[in-house]
Amino acid sequence: MRQNLRDGSGKLLGWRQQVGRQIRGYAADGSPAGWFDPAINATYDRTGRRIGVGDLLASLIVSGN
Repeated sequence: MRQNLRDGSGKLLGWRQQVGRQIRGYAADGSPAGWFDPAINATYDRTGRRIGVGDLLASLIVSGN
């Protein structure tokens, strides 16, 4: 299921979508921002670099705009 992320004025910033066991994040233009792996509780950027522990996808999506 797709979950849209919007700013205070309703502008689409991006979205999150579960793909297999991963939750992937995308910027508003459709480019990948990164993914969260709940099995190991870690978030990765679009290049595969580990960003941190927990679900940090929203910060990746927002920082990409």
